[in-house]
Amino acid sequence: MKAYQPLSCDLYDYLEIACLYGYRLQLELLDGSTLKARAQTTRTSNTDEWLVLQSDSGPLEIRLDQLLAITPLDKPARFGRIELARRHRSN
Repeated sequence: MKAYQPLSCDLYDYLEIACLYGYRLQLELLDGSTLKARAQTTRTSNTDEWLVLQSDSGPLEIRLDQLLAITPLDKPARFGRIELARRHRSN
């Protein structure tokens, strides 16, 4: 995996809101895959930042620079679909 590319602070704030409210999210990844999971928290390991989620199949973690977009599935949510990266930044 390539060196970690941090998110800007304003985009990171959306992830913190999702975790604070425990939103169930539709996640779009740079590799083209999608999944649904409930946001729990973020964590840092060395210089990498991760989103910790709970999916129907169990806990999972996704490195933040692998996220293309998030969309909260809970209504009402405090934001809509947020694009976190551009597709050309993929692996």
